[in-house]
Amino acid sequence: MPRKKWFFTSSAVLLCSAMLLTACSSSSNSSTSSSSSQNTTASTSSLSSGEVSTTLDKVDNSKWQYNADDNVYYQIGISYAANPTDAEQQTLSIFVPGDYMTATDNGNGTYTCEINTSATVGNYTSETAPIVIPINTPGYSAMSALTEYTSDATDYTSQGMIYVSAGLRGRDSGAPSGVTDAKAAIRYLRYNQGNISGNTDSIFVFGMSGGGAQSAIIGSSGDSSLYDDYLTEIGAVEGVSDSVAGVMAWCPITNLDTANEAYEWNMGSTRSDLSDEEQTISDGLATAFAKYINKLGLQDEDGNKLTLKKSDDGIYQAGSYYNYLKSVIEDSLNTFLANTTFPYDASSSSQGGLGGGDMPTGEAPTDLGTTDDTTSIEDVDDINRTSSSSITIDLSGTYETAADYIAALNADSTWVTYDEDTNTASISSIADFVKYMKSSTKSLGAFDALDLSQGENQLFGYGDGNSVHWDSTLGDLVKGTDYEEAFTTDLAKTDSLGNDLTTRINMYTPLYYLTDYYGGENSSNVASYWRIRTGLSQGDTALTTEVNLALALENYGVKDLDFATVWGEQHTEAEISGDSTSNFIDWVNQSLADNS
Repeated sequence: MPRKKWFFTSSAVLLCSAMLLTACSSSSNSSTSSSSSQNTTASTSSLSSGEVSTTLDKVDNSKWQYNADDNVYYQIGISYAANPTDAEQQTLSIFVPGDYMTATDNGNGTYTCEINTSATVGNYTSETAPIVIPINTPGYSAMSALTEYTSDATDYTSQGMIYVSAGLRGRDSGAPSGVTDAKAAIRYLRYNQGNISGNTDSIFVFGMSGGGAQSAIIGSSGDSSLYDDYLTEIGAVEGVSDSVAGVMAWCPITNLDTANEAYEWNMGSTRSDLSDEEQTISDGLATAFAKYINKLGLQDEDGNKLTLKKSDDGIYQAGSYYNYLKSVIEDSLNTFLANTTFPYDASSSSQGGLGGGDMPTGEAPTDLGTTDDTTSIEDVDDINRTSSSSITIDLSGTYETAADYIAALNADSTWVTYDEDTNTASISSIADFVKYMKSSTKSLGAFDALDLSQGENQLFGYGDGNSVHWDSTLGDLVKGTDYEEAFTTDLAKTDSLGNDLTTRINMYTPLYYLTDYYGGENSSNVASYWRIRTGLSQGDTALTTEVNLALALENYGVKDLDFATVWGEQHTEAEISGDSTSNFIDWVNQSLADNS
């Protein structure tokens, strides 16, 4: 039976079983370059398991370096693409626990290593060790290739894991370049199965924000043929799988195809000072989202179809989908109440987090290209926000009891009802929740900005760094306005491989591969293991983003889904308790233990 997790910090998500399909390669002899540089062009080699083709050498095991303090062998700057657009950027670095190696000192700062198959580190051997790959791409930005050793690796190597950091192109190169590069790196690792430590059947990707989004795309689009031409273009290894076993996504800014619409349906009611024209556009986007949900076909854990209905207040603020999302919010609040030790100091959490020993946490990913531990994702993702916080009420200070905290939530108006006997609460409406705890922090056109100012405008550009309009629904709504011509021009363009925007957006939409609404269901090898966390109060995207992803994964039947929202947390690596790195490592360990 599949492992089931019910986190009432989020929707109640049931799991169904499905097996991860992989087309992993086995090792074979291949030519090793005698050049001093790594991965120089070599003759096409093949693996014994199938039709594998590449001009890339395998990792040269005579060129390992060693960090004695951390007991880690590593190599930096290994090319994973035979025809890179940027030879320095499109490289990966590998970090291996020292016990997995039997090394001979070459006398020049490098070591010739053989794999030690008998050593055990943590739960693993060199043959069973999972490979973890961070996707640190906030705002869909580039992830710089490493040029030197990083201590970030030791969190994972100390637990017996293989840490791989890959340089990835960013949004200025246009979608699908970032995910294409990640897939090429994964293929290269599979090409090296048996040549290096690590089990390529156990690859886990993890990231936050745009990195969480691209992790989700990687996990849902394994081996999708939509990427074939893009992978061929950069000279990725052919004939091996680019699927992964697991995905860890914090606050994934994904499913962009309906992100503008979802934002207005969920949070548009908190906007003020819109012109009549802008209000018409906002209302139109909200209505379009409702129509989308009613066609999407998502189901709850009992198999009931989730839909939206017209309502007297707001736009389609009724129906089973609305009730489901409302229950997500209430479950999150009630988990907060159940786990909080009172009195607690709200100033020690992210505006409304848990107190006592179960404080929820939120942090920026590591390796953001800064040396300041206080750096937030907003400092580096270059996303246009109108406000730094989506919480409009004051939740500072110390609260002696749960009732005191509820009173603070209700300071402006009563929207939370609290039962002290059961220590549970309910909310009056989603609109009231977003008014006080999840107000909009982006302008109209949250992802396809009317002034082309958002990162996603550049993401769906054409590799020249310029921004374009890409949302066809928004394009229809601006007809007759000053924006019509720009939308019409941009929506008609194709990229260098002849693909239109619809195709490229589908490639970057996890739900494309998970539901039959788009026609892409069962066209990829979807990851078996998923862990999704989001700050319930983040203003960067609608709550529907993560909920829809979790529901689609549940409906698809992935083997294991662990989904939770964290009350009071915003756009961060939100966790109910503990820290994000340790929780991720524990989850990987548990996932693989359950599968053994």
